[in-house]
This record gives sequence, structure tokens and C-alpha cells, in this order.
Amino acid sequence: MSFNRTAVALTVAGIFCTACTSTSAPKIGSTENTDNFDVVGTSNPFASEAVYFVVTDRFVDGDPNNNHESQGGEHPTWQLPLEGPDDKKAYVGYMGGDLQGILNNADYIKDMGFTAVWMTPVHDNPDYAFNGDEPITYGGAFKDGGKTGYHGYWATNFYKADEHLVSDNLSVSDYTAKMREHGLKSVFDIVANHGTPSFTMQKDLPGYGEIYDKDGNLVADHQNLAPEDLDPKNNPLHSFFHDYPDLVKLSNLDDENPAVRDYLINSYLYWISQGADAFRIDTIRHVPHAFWREASDRIRKQHPNFFMFGEAFDYEANNIAQHTLPKNGGVSVLDFPMQKAMVRVFEKPLESNFADLEKVLHLTHGPYHNVYELTTFYDNHDMARMNATDEGFINAHNWLFTVRGIPVVYMGSEIGFMRGTAEHAGNRNYVGQERLDQAKEHTIQQALTKIANVRKNTVSLQRGVQVNIELNGHRAAFYRVIDNEDAQETALVLLNKGNSLESFDISEFMQSGEWVEQLTGQTLTVASSASVKTTVKPNGVQVWVREGEVNNLDLLEQIKYQLARQ
Repeated sequence: MSFNRTAVALTVAGIFCTACTSTSAPKIGSTENTDNFDVVGTSNPFASEAVYFVVTDRFVDGDPNNNHESQGGEHPTWQLPLEGPDDKKAYVGYMGGDLQGILNNADYIKDMGFTAVWMTPVHDNPDYAFNGDEPITYGGAFKDGGKTGYHGYWATNFYKADEHLVSDNLSVSDYTAKMREHGLKSVFDIVANHGTPSFTMQKDLPGYGEIYDKDGNLVADHQNLAPEDLDPKNNPLHSFFHDYPDLVKLSNLDDENPAVRDYLINSYLYWISQGADAFRIDTIRHVPHAFWREASDRIRKQHPNFFMFGEAFDYEANNIAQHTLPKNGGVSVLDFPMQKAMVRVFEKPLESNFADLEKVLHLTHGPYHNVYELTTFYDNHDMARMNATDEGFINAHNWLFTVRGIPVVYMGSEIGFMRGTAEHAGNRNYVGQERLDQAKEHTIQQALTKIANVRKNTVSLQRGVQVNIELNGHRAAFYRVIDNEDAQETALVLLNKGNSLESFDISEFMQSGEWVEQLTGQTLTVASSASVKTTVKPNGVQVWVREGEVNNLDLLEQIKYQLARQ
């Protein structure tokens, strides 16, 4: 992944003082981009993607033959419901979802407007339910007793695919190749800071605390010992681990050990050879920057511009932005500050203000190396699902697919699945084929499909600079602009999250020419010194697109000003 600033920000000579002045009373007048600078938020190809995220085991059972329902013996792994009030259930065992289930629904995902699928790790996990720690209960957290590795994050072999996910006729490389045939890239989930739960077991179960190499040889074993009881200096099987704990009862991998670094980084390279197009990095902040710098250098030496984004579960932008710096590996991150603001705004859209979202955009003077490469989302498998009405989800998607960043949507959100539930209260419950077959009738899914496909076909929404006009109350208006050798396009986005019509009269930075509204096909010819006047329906969005070079001098100066201070 290239994290170089855009040409405009660093190479334009002489940024004039007028760039720092007003954004009002534009001097409408035709001009050309006489500076010949590139107007683009990012040139990274992955910024054009939209990502659908699946917890593979909980998506669709495409191959019942790999369910292994009798696995685990006295510590079974199948289903394992947690009983809640009013007959509610959550599950901590395997439910049957697999790669075939994703592949079977590739066209469903593509037709919604997504271009990539991020799936939870494919790594081999233990074949037993964990018999240590305190038992997990419905609605509980930070306890692993009685749980299984259905989610993929408890790897015993970082080079081997779990038997629950692959099929006799569908390997991981087969899957990625077939997904590409459907126009979908594959985002693999990788881990560096931990292996399986590794101590407090009543009896040391196979797989737990163990790590195997690509040839199936045992290279590390926690031996059911507490971290402080390990002897990494004298016991080779302990050398992969730190002798102090990190997350719950998970083994704490020693990233300072060259053998561990080689084991992990080579595994990442292996999965790229199996078809990974990008990586999502689990718990990135639990591993030092030096590790990720080495990993990214080695990965990008073989695969230039390879895109990676990390999960630093932190709502402070200054903290998570450190991962995006080149000296720390140049890894993008999930935009947690935006996520928090989106939930606040869209769970109660009639009581909230779009201004709360402007604060987290960081279009100027932000801490990120490139804000246009952040991955944006409103919920996922590690937090409560957004507890919004259908209209709240529609408004959230209208925002997510038009503002800066790379949108990520969690499976089932297109139908408001299990809204408001946390991890052990239904967040990760099985979606299933029947729900997906009915999804196209759902109002959320229909609206999502429309706006996601607009982004898919509008390059300025993917990689264009964002220039805000208004974010206040229920109204939002902003431009997305790209003007370089690859594309010349301006999009004007108008959002209304209220329950009544909103009239817009946009003259600021307006450019003359023909504008086409992307959801309706309506056209409007704007003359010099004129404006776009339109009415946006409740919970609605309009995206007006003008092809051609930017011909408004004030808009160019505003863009130049923003990118020089990005």
C-alpha cells in the first residue's frame, strides 16, 4: 500500500494566501486547472473497494460435509447455545458456515455493490471446546470457558486452513480464484499477538497452547502453564511466548523473537500466495510498531502497494493514527472515532446533528498519514451491532458510501440482523441462506444496493478529495472531487436524515456544466454563477455528478489548501 501524500499536498509550488481565506461568496468564473496538479485524495487502488465482512462460520453452510458435528468428544464443538431471557440464544460453537457458503452468495454480495469480502481467519483452530477459564454466559464478555475457535482467531497452525471452512473440492486458493471470477477480492484476517487460550485448563487439551509449522511440526507449547511459569530461555517450546499475559487466557506471542517474526510474516506471505488481496490485522496495537514495519517492508517488497488495515480498538484518533505512519509500517486502520460518531448520529437520527460527524473527518490538520485510506464502519463482530431503525441504517449507509474512506459493512446489517446485540447476546448468530434469499425484499438492503452501486460506479466517491459545504442538523452537503490523468469528475452529495423534505440551493464552489443525479438519472445544466436547486426526500440521498476538469478557481484553491494541511 502506498501512503505517499497526493501530489497536490507536497509538490505544488506556491500555495497562495487566497487558499486560506473564505469558503463563501465564490468568485464563479470559468478557469482551468492551470497549475496542472493532481486533485485526488488517494491514488491507492484499494480505496476503490467496498468491503462486506463475514464471520465465515456464521454466514452460510455451503457444505454440510465439513461440519464435523461430533467433533470434540467430552468437549463438543457443535452449536453450544448460551441461553438468555425470553428464549434468546447466542452460540459459542460451530454453526456450519464455510467458504463454499460465501462463494454460493458471491453474486448476492457483488450485486449489492461490494467489491471485496473480508472473512475471519482461515487458520486451523483446536478441535475441542476450551475447558479452562470461567465459563462464558449469555451476554458475558472476557471469558473463554466453554467456547470454541469457530471465529478463527485461536490459531494452532498459521499456515493450515481449518477443516470446517474448506471442502474436498474447494481449497482456500480455489475459493479466492472463484471469487475473483465473480468480481470480488478477498481480504484475509491475520493475527500476530496471540494464539489459542493456553492455560487454566482442567486437562491439557490437544491444540490449546500449541503452535505447528507449515509441515505440521510442533514448534511451541504453552503446556497449560501460566505465563509467569514459562521458561522461554531454557525450554525451546516456550520460546515463542512472552512470560507475562496480555489478553484473557490467550498465549502472548513473543514478537521480539526472530523465529516468531519469521513464522508469522512468512505465514502472511503464504496466504498472499493463496489469493489474499489485502489484510485486516487483528489487535494491531498489542504488537509493537517495529514488528509491523518489518512485516510491511517484507510483504511490500514482494507485493508493492499491498493494502493492510488494522484493528486498534481505540476511539482516540491520535492513538490509532500512529499505525498509518510510514515509519511504523504504513498500515491503515479501522476508523473507530468515526464509528463512535456514526452510532451516536444514526441510532437516533431525528435527535442528532450531522455536525458531530464533521469533527471526525479530519480533512485538515488530522493525525492520519492519509485520511482517505481509512476503513469506515459503524459496527462489527466485536461490539454491539448498531441499534437503529431501518431508516437509521439507510441514513448510515448513505453517509458511509459517500464520505471519504473505504466502507465496510458487517454481514446481516443489510437486513438489520440482530440489531443492538453484543457478541454473546446474538451479534454473531448464524445468518443462513434463507435470510439472504429474502434479503432483497428488505428496505435496508434495497437502499444499500442503490447507494453502494453509485459509489462503485463513481470514481470521485472512491478516491476524490472531500470538500464540505454544510453539515448541520439533518442536512449534509459536500463535494468529492478527482481531477488527474485517470479521471476528471466532481460529485455533489446531498443527505437528509430527517423525516421531512429538505430543499438545497448549492452555489458555493459550483461549476458550470451538465450534472447528472446518479440514483434517478435526472439531469441539470448549470450556467456560470448559477446553483443546483433540488429537494431531497426524508432519509434520502442525491449524488449529482459532473464530468470534466474542475473549472471553479475557488474550489481548486480550497482543495489545494486542504491537501497541503491534510
